[in-house]
Amino acid sequence: MTVRAVARGVQLLSRDRVPALTGVLTVVSLALVFGAVLRVVPVGALPRSAALVAAVPHVNAGVSLLAIGTISAGWYWIRSGDVRKHRAAMAASFLLFVAFLALYLYRVSLEGPTSFPGPPAVETYVYYPTLAVHVLLAIVCVPLLYYVLLLAATHPVRELPRTDHARVGRIAASLWLISFALGVVVYALLYVVY
Repeated sequence: MTVRAVARGVQLLSRDRVPALTGVLTVVSLALVFGAVLRVVPVGALPRSAALVAAVPHVNAGVSLLAIGTISAGWYWIRSGDVRKHRAAMAASFLLFVAFLALYLYRVSLEGPTSFPGPPAVETYVYYPTLAVHVLLAIVCVPLLYYVLLLAATHPVRELPRTDHARVGRIAASLWLISFALGVVVYALLYVVY
């Protein structure tokens, strides 16, 4: 049996289980995030690089800007009918998201959440509301992204119009863009303005 045959078998098995797989991947992903934020992983279990920890917020701001670009390009290309470029842009967006999340989890596991260094009024009326919407949208996006990506991975392109891929994809991409943009605002408030 070839690798291609095994991959095709997995694809066929998975296509009828997209909602269940979405649920499992969402639970695992959110458990990793909350485990890092709550510092469940022992700090000593992670390799520590002071330079990397210090660089993560700046690298993640760049990753977020790149992701805004790739999501926007993917949206443009699907509206233009270029499925191949759309697929490549959305795969790149997902890889950027994974890179962002891995770096964020590494840093927050070691350092915990970053404290706001600015004035209390800005913290209360600007920073926390912006952060809350950013985090909420990021959490809401996780199952939507898995669902859309699993549909794309388990169905031939010609079948996708008969699925919820486009409808859910529009919602996921919109929320994803807003979440990444608000993440850049949070970064600016933490590291540029204050």
